[in-house]
Amino acid sequence: MAEGIVVRGLRRVRTLLAEGATPHSLEGKQLARVRALLHECASGIGGEMSARQRASRLAETYQGLNDEGRATFLRIVATEFGPDPQRVDKAHTDYQAAIGSDAQWTAESALRNALRSSRLRILTQFNTLPQGVKFLVDLRADLLHHVEEDAALRSLDRELESRLSAWFDVGFLELQRITWSSPAALLEKLIQYEAVHEIRSWSDLKNRLDSDRRCYAFFHPRMPMEPLIFVEVALVDHLADNVQTLLDEHAPVFDAQRANTAIFYSISNTQVGLRGVSFGNFLLKRVVDDLKRDYPRLVSFATLSPLPTLRRWSEKTPEAWQHAFGPADLERIKRHLPPDATAPDSAGELQALLGDGRWSQDARLARALQHGLTRLAARYLLSTIKGGRPYDPVARFHLGNGARIERLNYLADTSARGHKQSYGLMVNYLYDPDTIEANVEAFSRSGEIAAAAAIRRSARD
Repeated sequence: MAEGIVVRGLRRVRTLLAEGATPHSLEGKQLARVRALLHECASGIGGEMSARQRASRLAETYQGLNDEGRATFLRIVATEFGPDPQRVDKAHTDYQAAIGSDAQWTAESALRNALRSSRLRILTQFNTLPQGVKFLVDLRADLLHHVEEDAALRSLDRELESRLSAWFDVGFLELQRITWSSPAALLEKLIQYEAVHEIRSWSDLKNRLDSDRRCYAFFHPRMPMEPLIFVEVALVDHLADNVQTLLDEHAPVFDAQRANTAIFYSISNTQVGLRGVSFGNFLLKRVVDDLKRDYPRLVSFATLSPLPTLRRWSEKTPEAWQHAFGPADLERIKRHLPPDATAPDSAGELQALLGDGRWSQDARLARALQHGLTRLAARYLLSTIKGGRPYDPVARFHLGNGARIERLNYLADTSARGHKQSYGLMVNYLYDPDTIEANVEAFSRSGEIAAAAAIRRSARD
């Protein structure tokens, strides 16, 4: 009965929002009522039914609030339900006095209890709702939106991230293959969440789920229709070097039984609220095992990955252009410029020439630019930020999972987005089963970047 009340309450607020009910701020009597309900949650008054009804009413209220109202709600939870400083101080003093005595372990337990905040009890009660896990994931997405401008929310964010990391431990997740026969609602989620290469139509999606393709996703049992992360795979007979060719809807379907290479061409995290909760590496390992079982001829597992911040990095690193484009490169480029183009007198002036993707449509000019842009991209991939981590976020992910930077692909993504991000370049990261563990160890221990000799040579030349 209690669950029925909770479900009806959540349905009621969704109906109101769907009908255009205007989100509102949190003030007056409603603010006082929310604060009272939160204190009741924190103190654990009543039984299980009372706890669920309170959590349901709070969730209803929260979902009906506007951005300002949600910020107020989150700030109340963050600032009014933390550990009691006086209790923590006393417990710490008692613990220090007890060190070395038989009472040390009791004092340690008391200190740990004093540090535990009431926020955790409140969050856990939301988790008991039928859709409470999804509610908390969405609530953290709101929290991340506000935390940069309100430092008081950081403790709540850390606690919620820690709690979500436990609830979304990879041991609880289910790997599922998504096919064209999957529920339409789930297929719509793929279109909505695809973050690397936009799914333009249902026929585009069908092509990505054809017999020579695979799509796998992790799901949480409490969010059965919400993929947490998914990977799209192409089964081919070579190391793919162009994403438009790979996604061509009109290309003939390849015989998957002849495939010797699996290309991971898109990996998308779907839930903003799970930022910091990592399970992408486990997804790839599980997918590789699944593919090897179904296709024993597969020997190569690689990505065709974007270089999402190459252009941004290059625009802030003028010396990289000087390294990549020497006088001979500039002369060759000048010979192939269209009559109305301004000839670059220095490597830095090339940025204006590459302002959009029109240059790539001139085959001779594109060839003249190829060596310099490839050198620029190689240098970028081997560059690091503070702490010795790679500048490129995709590189950080794959290198941290044991991959090797294998090959740069020129004009591999000629879409507007590809030119805007990386002048059309993409990269293959290779997952070699014989070197994965050694690469992970070297990267985590000293930040060593595993890269093919050709990549290092191109960065030095």
